[in-house]
Amino acid sequence: MIVVAGEALIDLVPQGTGALASLQPALGGGPYNTAVALGRLGSPTAFCSRVSEDAFGEALLDGLRRAGVDVSDVQRGTEPTTLAVATIDAHGSAAYSFYVDGTADRLFTAPAGLPEGTRAVSFGTCSLVLEPGASAYEDLMRTAAAQGVFTALDPNIRAGLIPDADAYRARFKSWLPSVSLLKLSEEDALWLGGTPREWLASGPSAVVITQGGDGLTVFTRDGAVHSVPGEKVDVVDTIGAGDTVNAALLHGLLARDALSPQALVALGPDGWTQLLRFAARAAAITCSRAGAEPPYAHELES
Repeated sequence: MIVVAGEALIDLVPQGTGALASLQPALGGGPYNTAVALGRLGSPTAFCSRVSEDAFGEALLDGLRRAGVDVSDVQRGTEPTTLAVATIDAHGSAAYSFYVDGTADRLFTAPAGLPEGTRAVSFGTCSLVLEPGASAYEDLMRTAAAQGVFTALDPNIRAGLIPDADAYRARFKSWLPSVSLLKLSEEDALWLGGTPREWLASGPSAVVITQGGDGLTVFTRDGAVHSVPGEKVDVVDTIGAGDTVNAALLHGLLARDALSPQALVALGPDGWTQLLRFAARAAAITCSRAGAEPPYAHELES
């Protein structure tokens, strides 16, 4: 079982240009997209979050169920669902503004324990920023790591939600001893400061950097660096691409029985190249269609 912990929200995606373009609601949130992608790839997956009892919340849970994700431990609340208003630039890249005050997901409380058979827990995005839930997710991360559970982190920076950038950067560094696999984009890495080698020295066994259409690179604790190019595709938008990479990496590691710090290093050049190519191909498919629509397993069969 892979557990994905974090927010589920509604993306409002413009259907044209200009500030008053019509907005189409879509299921979203970085952790939510990661869970759906894992379910579509066929990995046993559970979602750990707090979701509204409103109509958007019901639609979010239905989307998880359709992907085969276990939602039995999802917390519910009467507060509204978080909304993220997207804008898409000429290259298909998305930027967001958020409506988060008094919403259900930020009132998450840490569960008493993880589901039986949990092999890994994935964290990231808004859920690690918005209090009081952020502290609860942080506690869950530290507890899981202390129990020997593999932990994955994708900060997926949303700078507009972070009131004190320096305080967040310090908090990010404090998470690293509890992280097995760190994945982040070039843009996130630049915003956070530091280098993969500095981050590896603090805890993770591997750091994966996504470089958009240029591909992916992994840095491992033994000093190795492995890169693959991006898959060529006609980009509709990049919504959910990084989340698909998260899922593809975890799915591939689970399939290789490599969800441990030691196994990450032992993958070697061939193992990492295969895994990164799989993740690049999965992300390319997501970019080829509108919104966060990660691929199913059969779409990645060669």
